Amino acid sequence: MKKTLIKNALVLSLALGGNASAATLTVWSHFTDAAEVNWLKAQAATYTKASGNAVTIVTVPLDQIPDKLIQSAPKGQGPDMVVTLPQDRLGQLAASGVIEPMDKYITSKTDLDKTALSAMTYNGKLFGLPMFAESVAVIYNKKLLPGGVPNTWDAFIKAAQANTGAGKFGFLVDLTNAYANYGLFSAYGSYVFKNNGGTLNTKDVGLANAGADKAVSLMNDLRYKYNLVPEGVTADVAKSAFTDGRLAMLITGPWDMGDIKKAGIDYGIANLPTPPGASAKWSPFVGVHGVILNAYSKNKAASALFAKALVSSAAQTAFNKAGGRIPVSLSARVQLKADPVVLGFGKAISAGTPMPNVPAMGAVWGPWSNAVAQSVQKPNASYNTILDSAVKEINSNIK
Repeated sequence: MKKTLIKNALVLSLALGGNASAATLTVWSHFTDAAEVNWLKAQAATYTKASGNAVTIVTVPLDQIPDKLIQSAPKGQGPDMVVTLPQDRLGQLAASGVIEPMDKYITSKTDLDKTALSAMTYNGKLFGLPMFAESVAVIYNKKLLPGGVPNTWDAFIKAAQANTGAGKFGFLVDLTNAYANYGLFSAYGSYVFKNNGGTLNTKDVGLANAGADKAVSLMNDLRYKYNLVPEGVTADVAKSAFTDGRLAMLITGPWDMGDIKKAGIDYGIANLPTPPGASAKWSPFVGVHGVILNAYSKNKAASALFAKALVSSAAQTAFNKAGGRIPVSLSARVQLKADPVVLGFGKAISAGTPMPNVPAMGAVWGPWSNAVAQSVQKPNASYNTILDSAVKEINSNIK
């Protein structure tokens, strides 16, 4: 261990090119949880000891970071790097020229989840180093479903129906929530924007194709054919049923695990089985947070070294233990494989599809969400008409 630290320090020193004067890096961070703040401070101290570069951490609310960066960076102000930023604002920042492409600083990407790397890629260039991610998955009650989530759709439906009745439910999800149900769209070949080699084509919206029709038809079946998801089930209603021990399977994300653990439910986490007749496996939306560099910084090489240290296996493992975030380092997941949250959501993230990181996504959520909600309001709705109308509105909003 001691030899490794000495070697790492030497590598850092050489990488800095023998810079005579040490740099002072300014890092913007939105972390407010005490354990996560302390983790970042500890990482900064380790980096400073190895490199000789000082690190100043400035707390900035997450929702203010993108606009502040756009305003301050061209003036030579603002941070050298940001820890962390979600990919949904990445495209806007890249297009405005205020964040630095990271490809030239990275010699190996093999330890980072490919879905997470894709989320941090804009127009074929890597603009951030992914650090943690989240998606939805199937959380199941082991007492009600001792065999786990079945791996075929027919068996899944049979298990859900067997646990439905007398105040109990076999499977629940908010069917009006487009985000939570995107995995079905993707499985049937539907998409938000066509991905052409890492570049999203915002003129090609795939939310009204044949696959989208199949996805909302299946969601409608979950309510009216299989009688599993009653009207009025929201995310909170579903979670409450699960924490009360009355629900066998729930689709949700890491944000609900705190309440589930407090309830004392013996749970497991799995992917939803492949939907009937689908051309691909269930692939939920994935949200990723990454470390980004200011394109106008005078300390980009030094910042890149700190960024790489923050997404290393050891750092991500420590970060998970501090705040429970799901790492995107594959070796960190191996280290944490005894944690069912990391294991389960890690598999869902790897199987998932990054949420689009382009500004045009803002034009999608409203019309798409309304269409999904309309599609499950009554049996056998006119799915094609509903989705076509939504896509027309999306294209009009983008224009």
